[in-house]
Amino acid sequence: MFDRPSGGEAAALVSLDFGDADYQDSLQELKQLAISAGLSIKVTLEGRRSKPDAKYFIGSGKAEEVAAAMLDTGAKLAVFNHDLSPSQQRNLERLLQCRVIDRTGLILDIFAQRAQSHEGKLQVELAQLDHMSTRLVRGWTHLERQKGGIGVRGGPGETQLELDRRMLRIRVKQLREKLAKLSQQRGMQRRARRRSQVMSVSLVGYTNAGKSTLFNRLTQSGVYAADQLFATLDTTSRKLYIPDCGPVVLSDTVGFIKHLPHALVEAFAATLEETAQADLLLHVVDIAGGNRDAQMQQVNLVLEEIGASEVPQVLVMNQIDRAGMAPELERDEYGRICKILISAKTGAGLELLQQVLVEYQQSMMQKLSSEHVVDQWQDGAVSPDVA
Repeated sequence: MFDRPSGGEAAALVSLDFGDADYQDSLQELKQLAISAGLSIKVTLEGRRSKPDAKYFIGSGKAEEVAAAMLDTGAKLAVFNHDLSPSQQRNLERLLQCRVIDRTGLILDIFAQRAQSHEGKLQVELAQLDHMSTRLVRGWTHLERQKGGIGVRGGPGETQLELDRRMLRIRVKQLREKLAKLSQQRGMQRRARRRSQVMSVSLVGYTNAGKSTLFNRLTQSGVYAADQLFATLDTTSRKLYIPDCGPVVLSDTVGFIKHLPHALVEAFAATLEETAQADLLLHVVDIAGGNRDAQMQQVNLVLEEIGASEVPQVLVMNQIDRAGMAPELERDEYGRICKILISAKTGAGLELLQQVLVEYQQSMMQKLSSEHVVDQWQDGAVSPDVA
């Protein structure tokens, strides 16, 4: 559905080890990202430094080594496992005589491929413009074609670069306005759910943890799920009925990743707001993954950034079929379910997930009932003894 044809653009991957403990995990993730983007990896070049080089990031000697390797392998694109400054990117492109993208640019490219909804496409374009605005060295006249040229032409003495920057600002303003309207619509939908007392549950987690597979298993939907990074981009919501619980709105959200570009978090604010406003978060974790603790920490960092750190959270340790484990349920010191072990692929342990939803729904209803009594007491409808 989203896959590019095999044998895509020939690329060289470049990664430096600055002594970070998770360096190898980061390099493997870069390779997965490149494959997800449809690139054909011709060579991977590594090196060690204490700090980045100001001009080329990797140093002039390593840059010459990259140039020679690209010439030998026929690679036409250099992908760096780091964020490059605009000047570093320009210097590398001049030296290597090819396109150079950094980790953020690669993730943005994947998002651009995967966006299917109107809102998703607007969010990706906004993030791309934000990332590229500081790298504005070539023409942006495609924006003029989108606008038809009316109202965006340069005045006397305006240079092409100034004109391009002005067109970019106009387009960014348009995108923000459109996304603000969509955010208002989402807010209205959430308020309607609140009035009907329907519990809202969001699936969150590291990319490729199995959220979409679990979503499909619970809702009998056909959301795209694949063993690749960022298989799901657009948030999908479905209403399902849980026995002894009632209707629940379940949302499948975009996966998080280490060093998730801030431009993406900002652009996807309207979508991620759905997570921050949820009644319960199901944090899906690949229990068979070797670096799951670091991934869980990264997800929690992003949740804090989007204002969702206070939303009740249950850990859903997925893929027990791969780890050779049995379904299990754990409670915290207050008796609340805090962790369950399941397999979204086989369906093992899904009854535990239903138990989670039932208990949290009952807890939510008790809270709403208490708040209703307090409101009545403050309005003078009931006596303080009742409240």
